[in-house]
Amino acid sequence: MEVEADPARIGRRRFLRSAGAFGAALLGDACAVEPWRVRVTRHDLAVPGLPAPLQGLRIAQISDMHLPGNRRAAGIAAEIIARERPEVVVLTGDICESADSLAALTAFVRGVRGTLGTFGIYGNWERKAQIAPAALGASYAAAGAELLVSRSAAIERGGARLGIAGLDDGMYAAPDLERALDRPEPDAEVWLVHCPQFADAVPPQVPAPAALLAGHTHGGQIRLPGWTPFTPPGSGRYVEGWYRDGAVPLYVSRGVGTVMVEARLFSVPELPIFTLRATTAGPHPDSRGSVPRPSG
Repeated sequence: MEVEADPARIGRRRFLRSAGAFGAALLGDACAVEPWRVRVTRHDLAVPGLPAPLQGLRIAQISDMHLPGNRRAAGIAAEIIARERPEVVVLTGDICESADSLAALTAFVRGVRGTLGTFGIYGNWERKAQIAPAALGASYAAAGAELLVSRSAAIERGGARLGIAGLDDGMYAAPDLERALDRPEPDAEVWLVHCPQFADAVPPQVPAPAALLAGHTHGGQIRLPGWTPFTPPGSGRYVEGWYRDGAVPLYVSRGVGTVMVEARLFSVPELPIFTLRATTAGPHPDSRGSVPRPSG
């Protein structure tokens, strides 16, 4: 006796097989593809009255490397810097996770220096690990870079000055903006902070920089289109990309490395490069993945 197959049961089996194959494909992409697909995004920073010697100067941002892991992504970031040769490189925190990885930090920073200057700041992981400023500063100095802890430095080119104000992480130590801005007035300036939520605390009367550069969020790291289930404390409402509705223009990088799990989903690693311009504002026409998205 021939028994007819149940169309509903066959449909469920096909759906489950398709769902399983789709899930396996997403898992493979999250673990084997996205963590190593470091994307360069390009952005123009408008500076009124920018002196000609600073026109076209490029600032590359490296964030959330999380050494001693993420070695492959670190190598790709170094290759990008070697190819692009930006004048300034800024490392916006969570470059290493413990005092035991300071040697890895030095080796990495030595390979990603800017042609004119390289600057690092604290992230929450360096603070959580209780790495003393003297130890972290020495590790940066050994690589030919400078650690900024709520203070400013300057790059000079052709008699013009670009200021770099480095703030503390924002979770374990409060950024001291007043102290960081106690310096001779530069011709253009960028601020660095690890946790983007600090942008909400910037007094509106403070002259805004060309940009406040932050990291920390990993762009959500594991997300679905239109849905970011998690960002770490200190992120606030910020996930990734440009936010221009506050006291200062804020850019939140997705970062290069991963944390807790070596995987990314719909949040590819990013190495932004910012170019100083006298007139042009907003993301560079070649920029990809830099549009801010809601975190909810």
